[in-house]
Order: sequence, then structure tokens, then C-alpha cells
Amino acid sequence: MTRLNINNINPHVVEAKYAVRGELAVKSEEYRAKLRRGDKDLPFSQVVSANIGNPQQLDQKPITFFRQVLSLLENPKLLEHEDVLLNSLGYKPDVLERAKKLLHDVGSVGAYSASAGVPAIKESIAKFLEARDGFPADPAHIYLSAGASSAVNTLLHIICAAPNSGVLVPIPQYPLYTASLSVLNATCVPYYLNEHEHWGTSHDAIKEAYTAAKANGTDVRAIVIINPGNPTGASLPEEDVKSVLEFAAEEKLVVLADEVYQTNVFIGTFHSFRQTLHKLQQEDPEKYGDVELASMHSVSKGMVGECGHRGGYFDLVGFDKEVEEQIYKFVSITLCAPVIGQCLVEMMVNPPKPGDPSWELYNEEYSGIFNRLRERANALYETFLGMDGVECGKPQGSMYLFPTVHVPPKAAEEAKREGRTPDEFYCMRMLEATGVCVVPGSGFGQKEGTLHFRTTFLAPGTEWVGAIRKFHNEFMEKYR
Repeated sequence: MTRLNINNINPHVVEAKYAVRGELAVKSEEYRAKLRRGDKDLPFSQVVSANIGNPQQLDQKPITFFRQVLSLLENPKLLEHEDVLLNSLGYKPDVLERAKKLLHDVGSVGAYSASAGVPAIKESIAKFLEARDGFPADPAHIYLSAGASSAVNTLLHIICAAPNSGVLVPIPQYPLYTASLSVLNATCVPYYLNEHEHWGTSHDAIKEAYTAAKANGTDVRAIVIINPGNPTGASLPEEDVKSVLEFAAEEKLVVLADEVYQTNVFIGTFHSFRQTLHKLQQEDPEKYGDVELASMHSVSKGMVGECGHRGGYFDLVGFDKEVEEQIYKFVSITLCAPVIGQCLVEMMVNPPKPGDPSWELYNEEYSGIFNRLRERANALYETFLGMDGVECGKPQGSMYLFPTVHVPPKAAEEAKREGRTPDEFYCMRMLEATGVCVVPGSGFGQKEGTLHFRTTFLAPGTEWVGAIRKFHNEFMEKYR
């Protein structure tokens, strides 16, 4: 008998749930393996991983400037042959210049950096934040991370001191937050987003959740906002951002702003929490002067899509000096974020500019990715509008749609017999019929009595969209 078994390992890990890589994702990989082996007994010829925002697993191509610079960072000896790079391999002079500068700043991408990140890269991020928001940023309060997930892990470890430490989390939410709180044995305080107002935040819903949790003895310490939204795709108007900051100021809550989709905005404008907070601090320094804000960004999403390189950062505003020392210590325990990922962050925040040799191709690639994402989002949205029993809001941002699905009572009964929720049942039948893997709404949280599923719109082509429509019509007919 083994020393470890499911009953004696950390129970908080066992309890944690992470639906985007859950049962459906496992089943989809089994199907993918069968197709690779040449099996012909499945009713589809490909598996479409619409369950996770993993752009380059599908057909999003890397940005040429980024990958060319990375190639030189990984193999600096190539710089000894500049004529070949420039004349035969299509490298531009600014690619070589950026690689040389980063090598000067980093030394070697195979070496550890300072715990909080390469100082010169932190300076680039500070310049980006100042240009984006119109307010100076201090590199001393910027920390490089292994994607935004690592930043969330760091911050929640600092915030959650006891089982009654509570964090307000939007519902529906990306399950990173509930899973992390479960592992930390802390308390998730759910507040519901308003589906009928484009999945916006509601001051009343936040206050109601906060008040109820506090009455139950929860020490509510922080509030999470995902903007643009995951899984909802919502893009918050500035008034919603202000409302959250106002509530945080009144109740002394740390604001955790997950802004990894900030360039994926199709409707309206991205309003950063950092910019909005600084504006409010100018207007009313007494009320907003002590608000603690941590905002996160990543190379995994947007037009960069470099999930596998694990690059990101978080920026702190208003944190106590001694607390920040503990944050520094915590990130030091894992030594540093991947240095090659840090270099990608530098290029994300400081890409080629108009007039640079690489600008034309960079702009063409960047704009092309954005336009394709928007076109696919709208095509999928139009498909959902034409499906009986499906409701869906217009795509606003991020990489997802989160439609409501009304399954017939007979389907709900069949789901119960299988020990599944109706949305899990629907999504499993979809996978089995089409090879399209989506995530049931229950994996993100949803209002009682409602059913949803989340799908990305990253996959190319229209065949898989047509397959979803065909499956849905047959499903509804079967269980009507």
C-alpha cells in the first residue's frame, strides 16, 4: 500500500475545482489521442479546444518581432552573423538592437534574475503604465511573475491569513480564484454580475454579498475584478470601475484587478483600475488616498498569445511598506519569474513603434489577429442568436462568449440520472457529438436556475460552429 492516498493528502487540494481543465478537457484529450492513432469510430475528425484561452494551440501565429528577438536571446551566437540575419533570414535592425539591449540588461536568459524581476524590464513596464494611464509609475512597486496566475497566487497568499479571511469574487468567475482560495483554506465571498446589463458589476450586489459575509463572521479583505471579463467577455464602463473603487475605499478592501484581456476590447474602451484610482485620488485624496490596488497583466492573452512562456507582472499602489517587504520575500521563495518570459513582457509593453524597421510587419500582424478575433466572435454570436433556447450578449471583449442555454426538462432528468448538472450533461453530449470542448457554466459559478457554457472564439474556420448548431438542434429535438 502506498504512503499517500486520496484520504490523507491535503484535503484543500482535493476540494479545489478547476473546470477549464476538468472532466471534459480530459475526455477531449482522449479523443484527440484516438484520432492521432487513426481511429475512425468517432463522429468527428478533429477536436476543437474551445475550453481554454490558449491562442497558439489553435491558429494564432506568434508575432514575428517577439520570436525573432527571443531566438537571439536563446542563442546569442547568432549575433556574430548579422549579415546572414539581416540579408538572408529577414531580421530587421531593430530586432538585433532589442536583443542586444535585453542581453545587456539580463546577462543570460539561463540565469536567475533579481527576485522581483530584471530592473530594466521593470522600468519599461513603468513607462508603459505612465503612457497608458497618464500617471507616473514606480518600478520599485512592479513585480514580474510567471503569468498572471502566479501573481494571483502571490497576492492571495499574502491576503489570506486565516480560514475566515474573505475575498469577494465575481460570479461567474475564472476558477483560478475559487480554486486558490480553496487550497489556502480561505473564504470565497461570491458577488453576482448582472447578465442583463452586459455582465456589469452591481454596487448593490457587491454590498449585499459583503454585508452577509461580514454578518457570518468573515473578515472580508479584498475584492477581485476581471476586466475585460472571463468567462463573460464583459468590458466594464468607467462608472463600474469607479463604483468598485468607491466601495473598496469605504470598506477598506484591497482591489485585485485582473486586466489580462485589456487589449481584447471590441466595444467601448478599456478603463484601467490604476488610471481611475489615480483620477479619484486627485479629486478626493482623503477618501481614496489609502486604497490598496494590485493590477495584473500577462503575455498570455491579447494579440501576444504567448501562454507557454509564462510572462506577466503585477503593479502595487498604496500597499504598506512592511507588507510589500513580505510580498518581496514570497516571490523570492520561488527565486524569480522565467527570464525569457520577462523579456517577452518587455516587448509586449515596448513593441515596435511607427518608423521602426519592424513596425509595418508588427502592425499588420497585430491588427490581423485583432480583426480575426472580432470577426469570429461576431460570427459565433450570430450563430447563437439563431439557436432555439440559447441567449447570448454581444461580444464586448476578452476571448469568450458565455451564452445561456435552456435545456428541456427531459434532458435535466437524464443529467440527474448521470449525476451531472444539466449544463455538464449538455456540454458532454456536445463533445461526444462534435469534438468541440467547451466548459459548463457551473465551472465558473452562475445564478441558481440558470445554465450557461463558456466557449472561446479562437478556433479557425466555421465547420465547428456549424457542428455546434447541428448538435444543438438535434439535442433539443431529442429531449423536447
